[in-house]
Amino acid sequence: MDRSAEDLVNWFRQSAPYINAHRGKTFVVMLSGEASSSGNFSNIIQDIALLKTLGVKIVLVCGARPQIDGLIAAHQHSCLFAGEQRITDERSLNIIKQAVGQIQMDIEAQLSMGLVNSPLHQAHINVVRGNFVVAQPIGVEDGIDFLHTGKVRRINHQSIKRQLDHGEIVMVSPLGVSVTGELFNICSEDITTEIAVSLKADKVIYFCPEQGIHNDKGQLVSELLPDTANQLMRSEPFLRETDKDTLRYLRAAIQCSDRGIDRCHLVSYQQDGALLQELYTRDGSGTQLVQYSYERVREARLDDINGIIELIRPLEEEGILVRRSRELLEMEIERFTIVERDGMIIGCAALYAFEQENIGELACLVSHPQYRQASRGDRLLQAIVKRARQQGLSKLFVLTTKSIHWFRERGFAPADFEDLPTEKQAIYNLQRRSKILMMDITH
Repeated sequence: MDRSAEDLVNWFRQSAPYINAHRGKTFVVMLSGEASSSGNFSNIIQDIALLKTLGVKIVLVCGARPQIDGLIAAHQHSCLFAGEQRITDERSLNIIKQAVGQIQMDIEAQLSMGLVNSPLHQAHINVVRGNFVVAQPIGVEDGIDFLHTGKVRRINHQSIKRQLDHGEIVMVSPLGVSVTGELFNICSEDITTEIAVSLKADKVIYFCPEQGIHNDKGQLVSELLPDTANQLMRSEPFLRETDKDTLRYLRAAIQCSDRGIDRCHLVSYQQDGALLQELYTRDGSGTQLVQYSYERVREARLDDINGIIELIRPLEEEGILVRRSRELLEMEIERFTIVERDGMIIGCAALYAFEQENIGELACLVSHPQYRQASRGDRLLQAIVKRARQQGLSKLFVLTTKSIHWFRERGFAPADFEDLPTEKQAIYNLQRRSKILMMDITH
């Protein structure tokens, strides 16, 4: 098997749990006007269609800011703004209807493509539009009349659910009709939030110009908790250095999260395949705002045995770790602590207590090769130290042949053979010549 075929097989195997997890779930996708006008637009639509064929229920909310701005300028008209909110007069509303209609037709045309050599061949994807958003006027605020700019009064979520259950993609524009039959221009992010909340959506996805949220070192942040996201939105350097559209979508994601949506994703509309990579790989491609971390440190259970074996076997074969049989692991499973990421075990460590001397041994500390740059080893060490203290132990030692400096940097100091518990001295393997390092954990 050549390298490309092997990569494809591995990708399918790794994506299978996500295909199963997402099937039947409801995703609200906010496709910004910038995404619709990007060179990657066709690929994005094809990927959205692929989600549909994989069993995902999709509501597609269309943004149109740049298209509206361009068409208003082409008509030699202008709009007033109050902050970021457009004040929509009668002429602007007619122009907005043209821009929104054009985008929706472009999306429908892309989803209807059925050429033999296209990814949508034989997909038979139906798109439904309707009066799913009931609007009301913003009215007059601080002396400003917003005219035909409105807000969401309610979502006809039962109608949307019926269409989703019939296998349709539901497409929603940034226009809503009031109970009096008037048309209003509504912020797409607000529509996205209200639809997601009313449907109790499983995910909300925003297409941004950037890959996601980056920290002050320029590194992509793959996961954000609401408190951290709110701190960022109060940080002047972050607000100054982050693209304004990305900030807008992060703000919208925070609102969704505050109202009960578990996962909101920010992905790039410029990166080909970003949506699929975000949803069907463990590391994703962008940033997800989550109610709780999808990576956690916990005590191991018997059903973790296979994952632990898969993690430690390569190091046992290299002679870095002492080989443990399945039977031994089953007997000692309560000694292990693991790092679990979306159901995959990516780190483990074990604690063996020698209670007579109040000393514990840290053993089998392993991180998955793909996850060794994000402090998982430190998190495991902290968890083991905590468990050792809870058991009343005062010292922790480790035997290592390869990671001496790593442990020295974290407070372990060289120790002598005589410092080991008597029971450990009796089974110490002289041939391995492991270095003995010890740390006081009483403070």
